Amino acid sequence: MHVYTAPVIVPIAGDPIREGAVGVDGGQIAYVGPAADAPDAEATTAFEGVLTPGLINAHTHLCYTAFDDMYGNEKEFFEWIQEFPRRNPGTADDAWRASVQAGIDQSLAAGVTAVADIVTPEAAFDALLTSDLAGVAYWEACFIDDAAWEDRRKAWREVVTEKRAINNSDMAIGISPHTLYTLGTGVAKGLAELARTLDIRLHPHLAETTHEDMFVRRGAGPFAFMNRRGGLQLDLADGGAGHSPAEQMDKVGWLGADSHVAHGVHLDADDRERLRKKQTAVALCARSNVRLEAGDAPVAALRAEGNLVAVGTDSRASSPDLDVAAELPALRRIALAQGDDGEGINEWLVRAATEGGAKALGRSDIGAIKVGARADLALFDVATEGDPYAALVKSAAGKCKATVVKGKLIVH
Repeated sequence: MHVYTAPVIVPIAGDPIREGAVGVDGGQIAYVGPAADAPDAEATTAFEGVLTPGLINAHTHLCYTAFDDMYGNEKEFFEWIQEFPRRNPGTADDAWRASVQAGIDQSLAAGVTAVADIVTPEAAFDALLTSDLAGVAYWEACFIDDAAWEDRRKAWREVVTEKRAINNSDMAIGISPHTLYTLGTGVAKGLAELARTLDIRLHPHLAETTHEDMFVRRGAGPFAFMNRRGGLQLDLADGGAGHSPAEQMDKVGWLGADSHVAHGVHLDADDRERLRKKQTAVALCARSNVRLEAGDAPVAALRAEGNLVAVGTDSRASSPDLDVAAELPALRRIALAQGDDGEGINEWLVRAATEGGAKALGRSDIGAIKVGARADLALFDVATEGDPYAALVKSAAGKCKATVVKGKLIVH
């Protein structure tokens, strides 16, 4: 057994522990409690700082780590998103693999040990499924209308079934139907049916921009124009569905306890209630929303109403880094500006970045320091006096000094 001690441990599964210890054996947590009561160990590492569970990035695209130049190109969302179909075809498989590996390395350096990762090129699976990260790799379907789906369905499904068959990692395989303005309704329903048939998870983008709302409700706006220009024949472009994107996602089968959505910027009260009833978590990506001028998610309302919330960074194409801890002060500022009274918000945010992500990914073995869980830990060089949750929210960004992933220690 390897025992790690720290002045403060925030286990999430219980109250913070002063002068605590975590025992790791065979990649799992075997002890958590006071350092004075820790079992005999073959090795001991004494940390200085606050020790937490490994953080969980509940929405990212690691394959786009090398597209970080797009973060600074100042294009607004409609033009920004069209960069991907222009750039993706010219990117070689080895370049995709290197981009994913860079994203894995950056994640671990930030104390992130699990991800909900959207996989666009098949080659991106390679690095993910041989890494020590936990989570779900979601095979993305994007820019497919119902006519094209008839030709592509078999090959697309074969990728999912093949990757599941050869996968021996802690990274499960899931399906990401990109969003309602890039997929036909028949495709959308087919993807939901496939996920339920295979018993795997779903992860779409929901209510990220007002353009999306305009397209789904009325079949109008920039996305209708984009699809016509690109030759994509989507039925929603013919007058829209007459209701919100959240309601439409429910109708095509994308919501449920086996799914979580990204962004949720433009969710009204009815939408938020729908997500609660469906037990569908929302991964908030505050800094990406700022870069793309998408607006601020209703953080205060989601917290007050009891929605399941997780934290994501989105990709390096729209975020300055893959540091989940850096999202927390941004989300705190948004919530307070929206009228949140701030009581307990720091703990709520830290929980969203840990156990919230675990719930979003359908995992009970990550997101908390408890006996039997995966041995994923993150050490932050923040104040150990006072409220550790406040210290983490205020100062943890860029301050991860060590990561333990599946029992393996990485010192930064």
